[in-house]
Order: sequence, then structure tokens, then C-alpha cells
Amino acid sequence: MSWTGKILRVDLAKGACTTEATNMEWAHDYMGQRGLATKYLVEETDPTVDPLSPDNKMIFATGPLTGTIAPTSGRWSVVCKGPLTGAIACSNSGGFFGAELKNAGWDMVIFEGKSASPVYLDITNDQAELKDASDLWGKSVWETETALRERRGDPDVRVASIGLAGENGALYAAVVNDMDRAAGRSGVGAVMGSKNLKAVVVRGTVGVTVNDPMALMKTSNAAKEALAENAVTGTGLPTHGTQVLMNVINEIGALPTRNGHDVQFDGANDISAEAMAEVRESDGQANLVSNHACFGCPISCARRSKIDPTHFTVKDKPQYQIVSGGLEYEAAWALGAANGVNDLEALTYANFVCNEQGLDPISLGATIGAAMDLYSAGAISQEDTGGVALEFGNTEAFVAMVEATACGEGFGKELGQGSRRLCEKYGHPEFSMTVKSQEFPAYDPRGIQGMGLTYATSNRGACHLRSYTVASEVLGIPEKTDPLVTEGKAGLVKAFQDATAAVDSSGTCIFTTFALSGEDIAPMVDAACEGDWSVERFVEVGERIWNMERQYNIAAGFTGADDTLPERLLKDAAKSGPAEGSVNRLDEMLPEYYEQRGWDTDGVPTAETLGRLGL
Repeated sequence: MSWTGKILRVDLAKGACTTEATNMEWAHDYMGQRGLATKYLVEETDPTVDPLSPDNKMIFATGPLTGTIAPTSGRWSVVCKGPLTGAIACSNSGGFFGAELKNAGWDMVIFEGKSASPVYLDITNDQAELKDASDLWGKSVWETETALRERRGDPDVRVASIGLAGENGALYAAVVNDMDRAAGRSGVGAVMGSKNLKAVVVRGTVGVTVNDPMALMKTSNAAKEALAENAVTGTGLPTHGTQVLMNVINEIGALPTRNGHDVQFDGANDISAEAMAEVRESDGQANLVSNHACFGCPISCARRSKIDPTHFTVKDKPQYQIVSGGLEYEAAWALGAANGVNDLEALTYANFVCNEQGLDPISLGATIGAAMDLYSAGAISQEDTGGVALEFGNTEAFVAMVEATACGEGFGKELGQGSRRLCEKYGHPEFSMTVKSQEFPAYDPRGIQGMGLTYATSNRGACHLRSYTVASEVLGIPEKTDPLVTEGKAGLVKAFQDATAAVDSSGTCIFTTFALSGEDIAPMVDAACEGDWSVERFVEVGERIWNMERQYNIAAGFTGADDTLPERLLKDAAKSGPAEGSVNRLDEMLPEYYEQRGWDTDGVPTAETLGRLGL
């Protein structure tokens, strides 16, 4: 129970939708969502497949707790081989789409092949049909979702779609649902575009059946109480969103600035949560309008913002003078500090454009930052950029590049390939702040040592959401560790990685782990699902998933040599803040990490480890 027991398989080449039973043996071994979908991908695709070829499969997956009364049960994932990295890709989203898909009766939707022309998938409970999307191709996410809602004549339908970025093959294109929630990283939107799949629209009224409703109610209520009483989930995130971190991370000297040249940004306060709440003189309103919640979420960390209507980005564009998805910390950092830009309204506009056209703001901002580095070094000129003086801190130049990338025009088409390919083309691969070709997020590993090991070993390329050691190293959750030391970080990273894999597979949000542990989440899974879901089993599932992903990447051609960081972080010391004089000491952490993982010195899981995990 809690699994629906049904998978929808969509053959885009044949235009056929068929129903099959969920492999319940796999479900018991991999739980759901990230784990179960990855198991299907591993079994059904060649790891060496070209990510943008018809042979790459793309899976929309829910977890066993998705759509239930468990807190934050709106999560769903897109799993495929990622075009930005060539590694396993699992991109997680919130909003309401995942719960709607689960309530329509589906554990997963597996897309295979490529349609000859643009289509969208229309689902109502157990009825699914591919329909012509020729009139939607070339439209934004916002236009597509609005059109499909009107077409269905039902305000309760939920839509996940791609914009121009996914259609044009930007390698960090996102799949956007509910207008401003996104499966954002690794280019899953480009895979969707390569298949000529514009959107999925779903309406579900079947509901979700759980194994023990009373036990789930009891465990869920206890979890909600813990979330409400916690300082982060009960106060910090509802009030300030993830933007609460901007000034905090800047003060500890771990805010990557101007493409990693610096670790502190003098304009951080201008783009912070506090700045978002300040009332503007121009119109008497604040950038921040309200907070917003995903399905079943008591935290409500999402932001709703409105841009100053007199600001140059929107004064002649009424379509952006609306209330829409506001800045979160990662986006504000990438679009702002990474480029030396401290114009809050310009960053909000850029974030709107990312939601509108389906772009990952982390990779977008970091790639523009890398281009500014190339411009500063004389490796590119205005002749390359279309006449734009791409200097750090140049707000107008930054906005022009955001617009060009979203539409795939001019130099923006090159920016859409990500910073590794861009920097390699212009002779400075060392300017790309990436791991496994994915741009790293808003925590400088010179100031937070554990995040360096996290980025280096992440299965989907640099990522904070695979092991958020910031919780321990900065916020003291579950216990405080010193961000400037390497001792103990190997075990910390492994523990976070395994726990995160399990939480991602459950159908709940990783933000709950600021207040909840496996001892809180496993009982909810146990109440919802058949079988004995102990804390130990819950964590072991996470470890099994992590090693399965590692095996896929090794088969795809990755080696231990890819578990590294940009040279800048390993050799150029931080210039200011508490970490002044420090580099990331990955070499002290990586061998111990391999040992704790049960991998050999080349980072390959041993036969003993694979046998223990049933791999």
C-alpha cells in the first residue's frame, strides 16, 4: 500500500500509452521516487547512451509518501541520464504536480523514444493520451500552463512543462510545474525537449491508500509538531525562506563571489532576505509579497515577489509586473554574488525569466560569472558577446545575457551549454567552477570544508542537496562541527548522503531534516507502506541507492579522478573572512571517505560492499 502499484509507460515514437504493474520487489529495495526510478533507468538504459538521444529514458516519479497526509508530501522527481554532466540525473521538485500524479493512481511515468512532432501527455486518473502540442511549441512555461488549463476547463489540473530553454537544448534546462516550482538541475528539461514532449497535464481524484491510516496520522502529527517547534522550519524558513542564509554565509566567508575569486560579497545585504522585506520608496511595496507552500507543507518556505514597476527590467514589460516566484538563496547567490551584481530587482527579474522559460538559475548565474571571468581575462570580447561589456557587476550586461540564454540567441546559445564547455572553448577550463560539469552552488568549500567533499563526490555533479553539511558545519544541526577542519567530515558526508537518498525516495522534502531524523521519517513510511520499515532499513535503502548511482556513473565512464574540485578552490586561498588563507583540503578527506564507503582506492565499490547491499 501507499504505492499505487501502477506505472504508465509512454512510447513517444509509437504514440502509445500502456499500463504495467510496479515491480514491488524493487519498491521494497529502493522505496520509491529517486531510488525506484533510478533502478528502472539502470535496468533499462545503457549507461553510455547519448543523453539527448531517443534511447535515453526519462522518468517522472513519486514516492510512497507523496500525496499522503505526511508533512511536505508534495515531492516528485525527474530521473534520466543528464545532458549537462553525462552522469545520473535526478532532479527533485515540489509544488502540487507530484501529489496530483500520485492521486491519479501512478507511481511513475516512463517516457521512451522520441515523438515525430511536439506532443503533450494528458492524464485523468487511469486514462492517458498523447495529444498534439504543435501550437504550444515555442511558448513559455507560463503560456503553456495557462493554455492547458484553459483547454481542460478545469482549474484543478496540474501541469509540468518546458519553455524555450528545453526546446532549444540548453544543457541546464528545467522542467517547471505550478508556474515556479522546478526539477531544476542537470538538464532534465533538455531531455524532455529532445523527445518533443512539451508538457504533462494531470488530474487525479483516485486518492492514495495507506497501510495503517491511524498510525500515519499519529506519526505525521508528531512530525508536524516537531517542524513547528524547530527554529529553522518553524520560524526561519517561513519568515525569510532559504534567503535567511545570505548574510549568514557571507559573514562566515563562504559566499562564492565573482566566479570564486572571493568568498565574501560586499553587496550581499542588498540581495538578502532582509532587503526583500524592505518597503520601496518608488511604489510603497516590498519585493517580498508573501510566503508560499507546496502540497501538504507546514513550512511554507517559498517566496512570492513583485518587481518594482519602475525598474528598467520591467517598466515597459507589463507581463512581468505580477506576483510570481521570488528569489531563493541559491538563485540569489548565483544570479547575484557570482556575478558581482547587487541589484535585487534585476535578480528577481532574472529569476522570473528562469521560471518562465525553464532554466536552472544556479547553472545560469554561475555560467554567466564564468563568462565575465573570460571577459576580464581578455579571452572573449564584445565581438563574441554581441556588443555587451560583460564585466563583473554590470547589471545591464547580466540582464542581457539572461535574456539571450533563455531564448537561445547569440552568445546566449553558448552560455546555455554550461560553463565547462564555454571555458574549454575559449581556452580557460580552469575558470569553470564545476564538478562533473555541473556548476557548484552557494557555499565556498574553502570556508566550509565538508561541502568540498560533498561537491567532489556527488553522483549528479556539484550539488548541495545531496549532502547538506551546512546544517552541521554552520547551523549546528544535528550537532555543531567546525567548518574549517577536515576531521570527521568523511563520515559526516556519507551519513548525509545516505539519509538524503532515503528522504528523496520517500516523497517528502529534504528541508524536514532540519527538524526530523530517520527516527521520525521512517515511522511514517512504515505506517504508509507494507513491510517493516525500521530506521536501519530506511538508512540502508539510502546507502543502496547511493552505491547504485555510483555504479551507473562508473559504467558511464566516470572514475575516481572525477571526484575533485576546481583548481581555484584547491590552490587559491580565501582572501577574507574566517577562512582567510585556507584552501579546500579535499586530499585529507577523500581517502577516508572511500574507506568508509567500502570502496577501493580508485572509488569503486568493492564486491563485499555490493554483496552487503544486494547490488
